[in-house]
Amino acid sequence: MMKVLIACEYSGTVRDSFIAMGHDVMSCDLLPTDKPGPHYQGNVFDIINDRWDLMIAHPPCTYLSVSGMHWTTRGLRNPQLTEDALEFVKQLMNAPIKRIAIENPISVISSRIRKPDQIIQPYMFGHDASKKTCLWLKNLPKLQPTSMVEPITINGKYRWGNQTKSGQNKLGPSADRWKIRSETYQGIASAMAKQWN
Repeated sequence: MMKVLIACEYSGTVRDSFIAMGHDVMSCDLLPTDKPGPHYQGNVFDIINDRWDLMIAHPPCTYLSVSGMHWTTRGLRNPQLTEDALEFVKQLMNAPIKRIAIENPISVISSRIRKPDQIIQPYMFGHDASKKTCLWLKNLPKLQPTSMVEPITINGKYRWGNQTKSGQNKLGPSADRWKIRSETYQGIASAMAKQWN
Protein backbone atom coordinates (compact mmCIF):
# COMPACT_ATOMS: atom_id res chain seq x y z
CA MET A 1 0.00 0.00 0.00
CA MET A 2 1.29 3.44 -0.98
CA LYS A 3 0.59 6.84 0.49
CA VAL A 4 -0.55 8.92 -2.51
CA LEU A 5 -1.19 12.65 -2.88
CA ILE A 6 -3.33 13.85 -5.78
CA ALA A 7 -2.51 17.55 -5.91
CA CYS A 8 -4.73 20.18 -7.49
CA GLU A 9 -7.68 17.79 -7.89
CA TYR A 10 -11.22 18.56 -6.76
CA SER A 11 -13.04 15.99 -8.94
CA GLY A 12 -11.84 12.95 -6.96
CA THR A 13 -11.43 10.93 -10.17
CA VAL A 14 -7.74 10.06 -9.80
CA ARG A 15 -8.00 9.87 -5.99
CA ASP A 16 -10.84 7.36 -6.13
CA SER A 17 -9.04 5.26 -8.76
CA PHE A 18 -6.08 4.82 -6.41
CA ILE A 19 -8.37 4.16 -3.42
CA ALA A 20 -10.00 1.36 -5.45
CA MET A 21 -6.54 -0.22 -5.75
CA GLY A 22 -6.19 -0.24 -1.93
CA HIS A 23 -3.90 2.76 -1.42
CA ASP A 24 -3.97 5.46 1.27
CA VAL A 25 -4.88 8.50 -0.84
CA MET A 26 -5.75 12.16 -0.37
CA SER A 27 -6.71 14.75 -2.94
CA CYS A 28 -5.89 18.40 -2.35
CA ASP A 29 -7.16 21.61 -3.91
CA LEU A 30 -8.17 25.14 -2.99
CA LEU A 31 -11.71 24.06 -4.00
CA PRO A 32 -13.81 21.51 -2.08
CA THR A 33 -14.00 18.01 -3.52
CA ASP A 34 -16.84 17.21 -5.91
CA LYS A 35 -17.16 13.67 -4.51
CA PRO A 36 -17.00 12.61 -0.85
CA GLY A 37 -13.61 11.21 0.08
CA PRO A 38 -10.28 12.08 1.70
CA HIS A 39 -9.61 15.68 0.64
CA TYR A 40 -7.54 18.55 2.00
CA GLN A 41 -8.99 21.91 1.00
CA GLY A 42 -6.08 24.31 1.07
CA ASN A 43 -2.55 24.92 -0.15
CA VAL A 44 -0.79 21.74 -1.28
CA PHE A 45 2.43 22.97 0.37
CA ASP A 46 0.72 22.71 3.76
CA ILE A 47 0.90 18.90 3.39
CA ILE A 48 3.67 18.33 0.82
CA ASN A 49 6.13 17.07 3.47
CA ASP A 50 3.80 14.41 4.91
CA ARG A 51 5.89 11.47 3.64
CA TRP A 52 4.07 10.67 0.41
CA ASP A 53 5.25 7.77 -1.77
CA LEU A 54 3.70 9.21 -4.94
CA MET A 55 2.28 12.56 -6.03
CA ILE A 56 0.22 13.16 -9.15
CA ALA A 57 -0.25 16.90 -9.63
CA HIS A 58 -2.59 18.73 -11.96
CA PRO A 59 -1.46 22.37 -11.67
CA PRO A 60 -4.01 24.86 -13.04
CA CYS A 61 -3.35 25.47 -16.72
CA THR A 62 -5.02 28.89 -17.02
CA TYR A 63 -1.73 30.79 -17.25
CA LEU A 64 0.34 27.94 -18.69
CA SER A 65 -1.53 26.47 -21.66
CA VAL A 66 -0.34 27.46 -25.11
CA SER A 67 -3.96 27.94 -26.19
CA GLY A 68 -4.41 30.77 -23.67
CA MET A 69 -1.04 32.50 -24.04
CA HIS A 70 -2.44 34.86 -26.69
CA TRP A 71 -4.01 36.83 -23.82
CA THR A 72 -0.54 37.46 -22.42
CA THR A 73 1.25 38.10 -25.72
CA ARG A 74 -1.44 40.62 -26.74
CA GLY A 75 -0.95 42.51 -23.47
CA LEU A 76 -4.39 41.57 -22.13
CA ARG A 77 -3.04 39.63 -19.14
CA ASN A 78 -0.22 40.29 -16.71
CA PRO A 79 2.82 38.15 -17.71
CA GLN A 80 3.66 37.74 -14.02
CA LEU A 81 0.70 35.34 -13.74
CA THR A 82 2.51 32.92 -16.05
CA GLU A 83 5.77 33.37 -14.13
CA ASP A 84 3.97 32.59 -10.87
CA ALA A 85 2.31 29.51 -12.41
CA LEU A 86 5.70 28.25 -13.68
CA GLU A 87 7.23 28.73 -10.23
CA PHE A 88 4.38 26.69 -8.73
CA VAL A 89 5.11 23.86 -11.22
CA LYS A 90 8.84 23.97 -10.37
CA GLN A 91 8.04 23.68 -6.67
CA LEU A 92 5.80 20.67 -7.34
CA MET A 93 8.50 19.03 -9.49
CA ASN A 94 11.07 19.57 -6.73
CA ALA A 95 8.86 18.28 -3.91
CA PRO A 96 10.52 15.79 -1.51
CA ILE A 97 8.55 12.86 -2.95
CA LYS A 98 10.25 9.89 -4.62
CA ARG A 99 7.78 9.45 -7.48
CA ILE A 100 6.03 12.39 -9.15
CA ALA A 101 3.81 12.93 -12.19
CA ILE A 102 2.87 16.44 -13.33
CA GLU A 103 -0.07 16.57 -15.76
CA ASN A 104 -0.94 19.52 -18.00
CA PRO A 105 -2.11 20.25 -21.54
CA ILE A 106 0.32 21.53 -24.16
CA SER A 107 1.88 24.42 -22.28
CA VAL A 108 4.85 26.70 -21.71
CA ILE A 109 6.18 24.18 -19.19
CA SER A 110 7.69 22.44 -22.23
CA SER A 111 9.66 25.51 -23.37
CA ARG A 112 10.35 27.14 -20.02
CA ILE A 113 11.14 24.16 -17.75
CA ARG A 114 11.56 20.98 -19.81
CA LYS A 115 9.89 18.84 -22.43
CA PRO A 116 7.32 16.32 -21.17
CA ASP A 117 8.30 12.67 -20.84
CA GLN A 118 5.09 11.60 -22.55
CA ILE A 119 2.06 12.98 -24.38
CA ILE A 120 -1.11 10.91 -24.07
CA GLN A 121 -4.65 11.13 -25.45
CA PRO A 122 -7.97 9.94 -23.95
CA TYR A 123 -8.54 7.78 -27.05
CA MET A 124 -5.55 5.67 -25.96
CA PHE A 125 -7.46 4.76 -22.78
CA GLY A 126 -10.94 3.86 -24.02
CA HIS A 127 -12.54 7.28 -24.58
CA ASP A 128 -13.93 8.61 -27.85
CA ALA A 129 -12.16 11.91 -27.23
CA SER A 130 -9.07 13.88 -28.17
CA LYS A 131 -7.20 16.05 -25.65
CA LYS A 132 -3.40 16.14 -25.74
CA THR A 133 -2.14 15.70 -22.21
CA CYS A 134 1.53 16.05 -21.24
CA LEU A 135 3.14 14.10 -18.42
CA TRP A 136 6.38 15.10 -16.69
CA LEU A 137 7.55 12.02 -14.80
CA LYS A 138 10.01 11.41 -11.96
CA ASN A 139 10.84 7.75 -11.22
CA LEU A 140 7.68 6.58 -13.00
CA PRO A 141 7.29 4.58 -16.24
CA LYS A 142 5.39 5.97 -19.18
CA LEU A 143 1.72 5.03 -19.21
CA GLN A 144 0.90 2.19 -21.58
CA PRO A 145 -2.31 2.56 -23.64
CA THR A 146 -5.11 0.31 -22.44
CA SER A 147 -7.82 0.52 -25.12
CA MET A 148 -7.45 2.42 -28.38
CA VAL A 149 -10.56 4.09 -29.81
CA GLU A 150 -10.51 4.74 -33.53
CA PRO A 151 -11.69 8.13 -34.82
CA ILE A 152 -14.23 8.78 -37.52
CA THR A 153 -13.13 10.49 -40.72
CA ILE A 154 -14.81 13.72 -41.80
CA ASN A 155 -13.64 15.38 -45.03
CA GLY A 156 -10.44 13.34 -44.87
CA LYS A 157 -9.65 14.45 -41.29
CA TYR A 158 -9.79 12.35 -38.12
CA ARG A 159 -12.31 13.44 -35.50
CA TRP A 160 -13.31 12.06 -32.11
CA GLY A 161 -16.63 12.28 -30.29
CA ASN A 162 -15.74 15.42 -28.34
CA GLN A 163 -14.89 17.41 -31.50
CA THR A 164 -16.93 19.35 -34.04
CA LYS A 165 -16.46 18.81 -37.78
CA SER A 166 -13.87 21.62 -37.73
CA GLY A 167 -11.95 19.99 -34.88
CA GLN A 168 -13.00 22.36 -32.08
CA ASN A 169 -14.19 21.11 -28.70
CA LYS A 170 -17.96 20.60 -28.67
CA LEU A 171 -18.45 22.13 -25.22
CA GLY A 172 -20.04 25.53 -25.64
CA PRO A 173 -19.31 28.53 -23.41
CA SER A 174 -20.59 28.14 -19.85
CA ALA A 175 -19.68 29.10 -16.30
CA ASP A 176 -18.30 25.64 -15.56
CA ARG A 177 -16.71 24.79 -18.94
CA TRP A 178 -13.22 25.13 -17.42
CA LYS A 179 -14.13 22.66 -14.69
CA ILE A 180 -15.58 20.06 -17.06
CA ARG A 181 -12.62 20.30 -19.45
CA SER A 182 -10.05 20.01 -16.66
CA GLU A 183 -11.36 16.72 -15.22
CA THR A 184 -9.16 13.69 -15.84
CA TYR A 185 -10.73 11.03 -18.05
CA GLN A 186 -11.57 7.90 -16.05
CA GLY A 187 -9.60 5.63 -18.39
CA ILE A 188 -6.44 7.66 -17.78
CA ALA A 189 -7.03 7.76 -14.01
CA SER A 190 -7.53 3.99 -13.93
CA ALA A 191 -4.37 3.42 -15.96
CA MET A 192 -2.38 5.60 -13.53
CA ALA A 193 -3.71 3.65 -10.53
CA LYS A 194 -3.02 0.23 -12.10
CA GLN A 195 0.35 1.00 -13.70
CA TRP A 196 1.89 3.29 -11.05
CA ASN A 197 1.46 1.03 -8.02
